[in-house]
Amino acid sequence: MYAVFKRELFSFLSSLVAYITIGVFLLACALLLWFFPETSILDYGYAEMNGFFSLAPFLFMFLVPAITMRSFAEERREGTYVLLATKPISDSQIILAKYFACVVLLILALLPTSIYFFSIYQLGFPKGNIDTGAVIGSYLGLFFLGNAFTAVGIFSSSITKNQVIAFAVAVFVCFLAYSGFEAASKIFVASSVETILLNIGINEHYQSISRGVLDTRDLVYFISFALVFLGLTKLILEGKKWKN
Repeated sequence: MYAVFKRELFSFLSSLVAYITIGVFLLACALLLWFFPETSILDYGYAEMNGFFSLAPFLFMFLVPAITMRSFAEERREGTYVLLATKPISDSQIILAKYFACVVLLILALLPTSIYFFSIYQLGFPKGNIDTGAVIGSYLGLFFLGNAFTAVGIFSSSITKNQVIAFAVAVFVCFLAYSGFEAASKIFVASSVETILLNIGINEHYQSISRGVLDTRDLVYFISFALVFLGLTKLILEGKKWKN
């Protein structure tokens, strides 16, 4: 399993696509946080990162599928997955190795954004006038959100040999899971259906963790969400083996 994890991680880091993808993500974050008038902290005048953490999930909808789209799609297109499947390693181990490799890449993409926090910390008046606890909670929320999106991306990559299709499917499913249920809940205002739809959607749980509240229900939700899509990926791979 470790060999697959290492191969997946280093094969991505050795490609130009990785640096372009992460670079575009960081550039978009910087522009939203410092330059665009409607979201710029310098124009807003308050030492906080709420704008960044509100917009980051939508950037993740493109970043994560870009990272995961090659996981299985490229393997199947080039025929290397057949060789991988003959190794003494189970489908579950292959899926988890690829999943954790993508999660590590996601963390590497997030780490440079800590510069924004330290910059705002220094610019605050007085110095350090920023809610550090809320920032930590929001980063945890982004981490769990990224894990959920990664599971979706891995699943999308397993259903097709075309990376572009895998990317498009992952973006659509991530958007639906994050915003779709919340939008649908507005049809059933002040009813139990509204509460159910909100709890099914990711945004409600992301916002809860971002407030600095580590509720067990939110953690169970994100873990369960990822396990569902990883389980579906396993079913897809087993189905393709059976057809072959």
